[in-house]
Amino acid sequence: MKKIVSLAVLTALVSGCADLSTTSKNAGYGADGFGEEVLVAAPVAEQTLNDAYLLAPAPKYYIGNAYKVEDVQYIPVEDMSYNQTGVAGIIPVELNGTKTSNGETFDSNQLVATSKTLPLPTIARVTNLDNGQSVVVRVNNRGPFVNTRIMDLSSAAAQRIGLNGQGKIQVQVMPNESTAVKNATLGVNAPAPAAPVAAPVVAETVDVQVAEPAPAPVVTGDYSVQVAAFYAEDSATTLANRMKTYGDAVVVNEGDMYKVRIINLDASQARGVIDALRNNEGMAPGLLKSGRWVNADSI
Repeated sequence: MKKIVSLAVLTALVSGCADLSTTSKNAGYGADGFGEEVLVAAPVAEQTLNDAYLLAPAPKYYIGNAYKVEDVQYIPVEDMSYNQTGVAGIIPVELNGTKTSNGETFDSNQLVATSKTLPLPTIARVTNLDNGQSVVVRVNNRGPFVNTRIMDLSSAAAQRIGLNGQGKIQVQVMPNESTAVKNATLGVNAPAPAAPVAAPVVAETVDVQVAEPAPAPVVTGDYSVQVAAFYAEDSATTLANRMKTYGDAVVVNEGDMYKVRIINLDASQARGVIDALRNNEGMAPGLLKSGRWVNADSI
């Protein structure tokens, strides 16, 4: 018996195939105005990590200063505990050959990605939450410069996890690998193994009275330095713990934001903290006096 396919069905099938090959050109991807790429799904082999590429030194280790996207502030910061979920898109192949924010050359065939806040380069595991497939990527560029997505992937990385357009993902920084690529970029050698510890010499026990140190004076300055602001409380807490080397770092919850501040500073201390954060961390801190914003260079 012959099978008859109606003209309407054939038209629908052809139309469906045409839709899969289209490329979105939504305005707003970086200064060039590129939208995100849309891919035709294709089976790919299981990932074999290319450590030589993923962990290669970059032209520079880039964190950068705070910036805004559509009135939302983003503060780049090193966060080895970064673990966020959100929407990802695909970097347009038209950007092939352009320079990334840390001086690398973008190649859509490499497993790379963009991030608004992570240091460049950073190594991260990206999981497609719709199918559970994961890929390890080298984050080497800023973006996407829209607030609806937290990351964009190269077409090669997107294919690894079956991402054909926008999709929900989880991004987890891999601290050991990220530290390794940072050290390679900065030319920092791995620490030498510790020398063997000699057996202790047993000596006569002598009671020694050790004087307790005097408590440090409590500082109650009028100034606070704001280091960063996050939507995720755990990210803010992680940064606050690291910022304790600069002073009394706390997390302040205001609305839906968690703000990291170094508090109880006098004018000279605040000036020193601001200069240290700029020079050591590449940050752009803000300054408050008695709870009100003031120019960070006014002291």
